[in-house]
Amino acid sequence: MRLYCWLGAFYIALVTGCSSPPSKEAPAQSRKAAAKAVDQRWKFPQRDQVAVQLVDDKLLGKDFMPGGNLADYETKGKRYQLFLVRTGSANEALALLLALRKNFTDSKFVAHMGGYFGMDAGRPVYAFQKGPYLAGVVGLPEPEADLQARDFAARLN
Repeated sequence: MRLYCWLGAFYIALVTGCSSPPSKEAPAQSRKAAAKAVDQRWKFPQRDQVAVQLVDDKLLGKDFMPGGNLADYETKGKRYQLFLVRTGSANEALALLLALRKNFTDSKFVAHMGGYFGMDAGRPVYAFQKGPYLAGVVGLPEPEADLQARDFAARLN
């Protein structure tokens, strides 16, 4: 009986030892495919909009950010931007939000939006996650950014 146990263990070790290691190329390819920006310009408010562009990669100039949409606005002499990234899941969008928050100085949690407001490279940024989306407002002080963010969030259903 012992001989059969040893032979069985040897066979299992032989079979598992001969299998090839998992390919490291497949996850990299799937990340590249998932990182492709999706055109969502129709979700942006039209009022005061100057332009909308599709950014293929590194939205807001951040290495960790995938591509997304960036819209420019101007009203009463103030210029600001809205950004939108569609991810594969709510968890991915949340991970991006937390990574973005790490770049903020003086970050503040905005409870009613589940997002953060802070300064990034000298510019105020208000970022939030809604479902598979990471969205935000760049260039406005918090009270004004909050109004824009609420309007924008309502469009992300």
